[in-house]
Amino acid sequence: MPNIKSAIKRVAVAERNNVRNRFWKSTMRSARTKVEDALEAKNPEDTSKALSLAFQTIDKAVSKGVLHKNAANRRKSRMALKLAKLQPKK
Repeated sequence: MPNIKSAIKRVAVAERNNVRNRFWKSTMRSARTKVEDALEAKNPEDTSKALSLAFQTIDKAVSKGVLHKNAANRRKSRMALKLAKLQPKK
């Protein structure tokens, strides 16, 4: 346990941030799982809805500072590519 006042505050801040980061990472994982389940079902409508929700969740995590914007864009791109492969070519 820290003795210095600023160190005590940093411990509290680190714990608060850790809880927040765990929440958003868990939410992102859940959203990604829903997208993957919809992809396995080969249902483009459900997949696009799940993808939209996943994109919102990822963008929210970026705004909270949980995820870097480039990492978020990479994740969104990979999910969108999977959806594009599912849809028939025109």
